[in-house]
Amino acid sequence: MSSKQLQTSFLPDFCGTRIVFVVIILAELLAIILTLAQPADKTEMLFDLAVYSLFIQWVALSCVALLCLCRSWLDRLSDPRLASVSYLITLIVSLIITELAWWLFGSWNMEDELVRDGHLPFLLQCMGISAITWALALHYFYIRHQWGRRIKSESAARFQALQSRIRPHFLFNCMNTIASLTRRQPDLAEEIIEDLSDLFRVTLSEDQQLSTLHDEIDLCKRYLRIEKHRLGDRLEVDWLLQDLPEQARIPVLILQPLLENAIYHGIELLPNGGRIGISGTRQDGFIVITIDNPVPATSSSDQPGNQLAQENVSERLTTLYHQSELLQVARVDHHYRAVIRIPYPYEDIDS
Repeated sequence: MSSKQLQTSFLPDFCGTRIVFVVIILAELLAIILTLAQPADKTEMLFDLAVYSLFIQWVALSCVALLCLCRSWLDRLSDPRLASVSYLITLIVSLIITELAWWLFGSWNMEDELVRDGHLPFLLQCMGISAITWALALHYFYIRHQWGRRIKSESAARFQALQSRIRPHFLFNCMNTIASLTRRQPDLAEEIIEDLSDLFRVTLSEDQQLSTLHDEIDLCKRYLRIEKHRLGDRLEVDWLLQDLPEQARIPVLILQPLLENAIYHGIELLPNGGRIGISGTRQDGFIVITIDNPVPATSSSDQPGNQLAQENVSERLTTLYHQSELLQVARVDHHYRAVIRIPYPYEDIDS
């Protein structure tokens, strides 16, 4: 998690439609509360609600619009200055609109309908409500931002720790493959070393937890090519990828551990080997990738090594996408199946 990502403004994006919609709803709720708090006759309640709604929505949307226009400048301020400046902006906007509203209501002969005690009480009442409301809103935004920063930092640290547990395990298995071929087939061992170097250049070139689907599949093909040299005809692989978005961003080394499980807890234990099926498709907002492999009648799929890899992948997916059950595994007859569901598109993956 970069410092740039952590040091963003604690104010939400007031230019976004979602925030504007939330502001409209909250403003209307405030109008309803103020209407119910008035000792007015029931026949006048709808009229009072309409007046309060018009006035409060006017103030709220004007403040949102001004904060949106000033966002690029506000984002450069420190948190204390940002809180002070944004609070001052909202109060000034509230004051201006309050005066405009009083002038308009006066021109429409509606002063007595809105506030029966005169101009000053109306002004003090509106400014008091605005001051309290915006103070509570800014406090909420700041607390929520601090909580989000802490969660992101913890998630990044946890993700890196989980990922670091994969790489040594993968490296040791590849080195064992190379060692077994060094004396018998040195040329082939050299070719595997080149594949391994290219593979780790991809995974270690940048300190990032994300890759693209294209790069992850290419990494898996390199790994399977290394294992193919070791297992020979005992290992066959079928790829069936249906129009997947190659530039979709997914966690680094999220598929390779499952392929490693398929080989070491399935193919390698079968005298005649077997065929690994890798399929991918898009379903209901997810990229769904299925890895299917045969297993012996007495399978080791529940052994600790296999469970550790599966839990590792599952935790990494949950940490990144904030959703559970994105990895599902099942044994059907003499086959073991792992299904990964990756949300796509997923706008918050870099946030």
